[in-house]
Amino acid sequence: MPRGGQSRISIVINGDRVEVPAGITVAAALFNLGITALRMSVSGEPRGPVCAMGVCFECRVTIDSRPHQRACLTAAVDGMHIQTASTS
Repeated sequence: MPRGGQSRISIVINGDRVEVPAGITVAAALFNLGITALRMSVSGEPRGPVCAMGVCFECRVTIDSRPHQRACLTAAVDGMHIQTASTS
């Protein structure tokens, strides 16, 4: 088992394959990788997680081609494809 005995999964973020701990939320995985701008506001301002419990909807990303998924409530799954605001 890699890295201190914790199992890891592989996900694709903005086209790049990365490994993250199994059981982590998408928001936590993105934050751990230094990705804090998850979407853009209507006025073009970068937005990221605020409440981390699904109330504010600021952490919305596209997951497996489904837009507006709340990253803080979604567990990362092996093979998942995630697109944030940093891609066009």
